[in-house]
Amino acid sequence: PKKLADNWLNYNRNLKTNIFARDRFNYDVLCHTDLSRTSGESFGTPLNRINWGNYDLVVIDESHNFRNNDAFKDKETRYQKLMRKVIQEGVKTKVLMLSATPVNNRFNDLRNQLALAYEGESENLTKKLRTERSVEEIFRGAQAAFNAWSKLPPEERTARAILDSLDFDFFELLDSVTIARSRKHIQTFYDTKDIGQFPERRKPLSFHCPLTERSDVLGFNEIFEQLSLLKLAVYAPISYILPSRLKKYEEIYDTKVGGKGTLRQADREKSLQALMTVNLLKRLESSVQSFRLTLQSLRANNEATLAKIAAFKQSGGAVTVGDLTEVMEVLDAEDDDLPMHGDGAGDGFDSIGGKIKISLADMDLPSWEHELRVDLQVIDALLDSMNKITPQDDAKLQHLKAQLLGKIANPINSGNKKVLIFTAFADTADYLYANLAPELLATLAIHTAKVTGSGAPQSTIKSSTQKRSYDFQELLTLFSPRSKEKAVVLPDEPHEVDLLIGTDCISEGQNLQDCDYLINYDIHWNPVRIIQRFGRIDRIGSVNKAIQLVNFWPNMTLDEYINLKQRVENRMVIMDMTATGEDNVLSNESSDLEYR
Repeated sequence: PKKLADNWLNYNRNLKTNIFARDRFNYDVLCHTDLSRTSGESFGTPLNRINWGNYDLVVIDESHNFRNNDAFKDKETRYQKLMRKVIQEGVKTKVLMLSATPVNNRFNDLRNQLALAYEGESENLTKKLRTERSVEEIFRGAQAAFNAWSKLPPEERTARAILDSLDFDFFELLDSVTIARSRKHIQTFYDTKDIGQFPERRKPLSFHCPLTERSDVLGFNEIFEQLSLLKLAVYAPISYILPSRLKKYEEIYDTKVGGKGTLRQADREKSLQALMTVNLLKRLESSVQSFRLTLQSLRANNEATLAKIAAFKQSGGAVTVGDLTEVMEVLDAEDDDLPMHGDGAGDGFDSIGGKIKISLADMDLPSWEHELRVDLQVIDALLDSMNKITPQDDAKLQHLKAQLLGKIANPINSGNKKVLIFTAFADTADYLYANLAPELLATLAIHTAKVTGSGAPQSTIKSSTQKRSYDFQELLTLFSPRSKEKAVVLPDEPHEVDLLIGTDCISEGQNLQDCDYLINYDIHWNPVRIIQRFGRIDRIGSVNKAIQLVNFWPNMTLDEYINLKQRVENRMVIMDMTATGEDNVLSNESSDLEYR
């Protein structure tokens, strides 16, 4: 991943921080995203002339990013380009993949990564295994076993039970192609004298906070009922095309995927609406501010679209609207970059609208306009209620503040005031920074920094020597000065950052183990993120004796959410099983999965 390039560039260049300088390592560093680029440079290498087929060995860092091999019409994915240009073409390529979390949701995640090693021809691997069945059959069987297991009642849904339902072939396959090193394995068999120990994990703290103590604001369940009423018509113009004009759009836009027949645009819109509702809920669970901002964007998009319809009715002409389903298809329910932020004039909305353009003349405008207005009423009512919640009324924010002040006053390792807060959404990170940083600086002289995937990094430290703000890597160095070698990199900066607020853009591959206290301000549906987040401070060589994980779970009684914890825990088990077999950070207990 591009964000981790520095970890690798450090060792093939002539730098003071390169402990292997005498080895003169000779390798190229390229980024996952370079696979989809055809021009420009990547760390000095011109991408239009790069000889992708000429590598004998490819090391893929954080290889779980290549867990999907879905086919799309008219475009080659990064996975497919990696397979074709780097691995299959040119010289014979060996593949070494590094990941703490090879499986995210399903066993196929692992199968797709392994396919890179056997060039997409599973027989190449099957021949070398002592198994009865082919690789494909083994994974199908494992997934079926997991699906059956996840439906068992909680008391029977144990790690032992899933182990017993998987057969010899599955473990033979895992052992043949993966090398797993758990912390227990390293502590038992490696001499860690020079590096130092792993810190002890304290029992995780869990909190469930209400939205607010105010009685005049809608509760979670009422909000969910309101969200369910939204048609989100603004995202789905195709649903309002006149029947007589539908044929021409179907011919242009319905996608053929593999041999599965046609994926109808109208079906996509249904799933898009469901995705949006889930996303709004995730934002609400994260922070009232993130939810408010998203509702405001949705409102602006609706109003811009209604203005466009009004202008068309007045003057006619060839006016088109964009349909967003293409763009949305590639998003996860947890993605932070929902295409919601049109510039309010309608055009921004079009430029996001991807390739699908629909002429207003072909639409049933009265119906569409009616649905847009009904949605607007629901959005306005929700905003009225949410706008009553000031930071002072925000129960979760106030609870977090108390937690922070308590930790700073009573550190778990003497003198360590550092806290790392993770959230899935940049909007929430901005809100926390605005409500914590000024106060901590004024009352306790503690410095705060914020890094998110969108917008420039921010901190309360201003560099005196360089008359500029610090960048992403520099702020991480100020937060974890020992692990990031601040003495070499930023020797002239006297201050340190003690509170770092970040999104998942720093959850992969960063060494931040000077810190001993990590707070998940919201819980990701994908346990991989939770493990990756905790892995920033749960690292060998930590100066801390003990480390603490704090989780804010959604305080929801909704059926939709009751199973959030269960889903996260179920997935945690299959990840644990396919990785090191003992690192379940949610329950903090070693499992029976120690066959690794």
